Amino acid sequence: MTGDLVAELRSEVPFLDLQLTVPAGATVAILGPNGAGKSTLMNLLAGLLKPTDGSLAVGERQLIGPKVFVPPHKRGVAMLSQQGMLFPHLTVRQNVAFAPAAAHLPRAEVKARTERWLVAVDAIDLADRKPAQLSGGQAQRVSLARALAADPALLLLDEPFSALDVDVAQRIRVLLRGILADRARTTLLVTHDIADAVTLADSAIILSDGKIVDRGPVRELLTSPANQFAAQLAGLNLVAGQWDGDALDAGSFGITGLTDTRPAVGDPVMAAFSPAAVAIYRTPPVGSPRNVVKAVVARIVPQGDLARVDTGVGPQTVAAAITWAAVADLGLVADDEVYLVIKASEVTLYRPR
Repeated sequence: MTGDLVAELRSEVPFLDLQLTVPAGATVAILGPNGAGKSTLMNLLAGLLKPTDGSLAVGERQLIGPKVFVPPHKRGVAMLSQQGMLFPHLTVRQNVAFAPAAAHLPRAEVKARTERWLVAVDAIDLADRKPAQLSGGQAQRVSLARALAADPALLLLDEPFSALDVDVAQRIRVLLRGILADRARTTLLVTHDIADAVTLADSAIILSDGKIVDRGPVRELLTSPANQFAAQLAGLNLVAGQWDGDALDAGSFGITGLTDTRPAVGDPVMAAFSPAAVAIYRTPPVGSPRNVVKAVVARIVPQGDLARVDTGVGPQTVAAAITWAAVADLGLVADDEVYLVIKASEVTLYRPR
């Protein structure tokens, strides 16, 4: 078992400034919009970039520090990206054997380790093929075996499924989940797919503009998102405002909902709710529902069997998920003025972390 990963890294170009501790054997998802610093973090951990300042240790072994910079090939770190980058002139077996052979392990150990990981990724029947003879899914399974055969203390997965078909990605995701269950290595997973984080990770961090803006168990981050990016991942609307004593005051409108604790007047509060909790009316609804908001339709886009209607409410965007029949009955088009009813029983109000 490897030791904890402890990093305090700063980079000026590209910008990154963060502190991160990952327990030994854990898998952490790294989430964030494009340009947030995810690839910069991975490249710093792998040794492909030098930080402006900082430190990095895995267990008792320091990889970055004052007058210390361990080069990539001596770090015990393996990185798998969306393009596996197999050596084209080597067979599958030779690719997987490359790292243990380069470490000058006994021939029997190299063979045993190669066979173990080829079997683990269900690629033993591909052992004598060259990379050009593999499908995208096969090549990525072999690339995973090659990374694991290096017996890394730290495994970096940089969007490893993004170039694969959905069904192929799901099969490899299930395979990888079984492998990571042994907790023999610490794993960081960069992904844009929430299925990866939910299926594979123990916890997650969310990066924005080179800094960590939220961290915690994956499900907690998704049920109480800290920013719009996390809310989009979770498929939720997120509205920020202040507590006025009875509801969230977002400036141009208010929202009531369920809250575990009673905020003080003036406290910052966030409201998270599903687009399915939002109904659309042409005229103000009868019955005096608690959350009625006047809005303007921005666009209507397919979302599975439903239509997602994005609306503008002042500076906020609120999405509703309704049937296409409802869209037709209401005659909705962009720039229409409508009334939204947001079910108070399906709104979660909480203080920002």
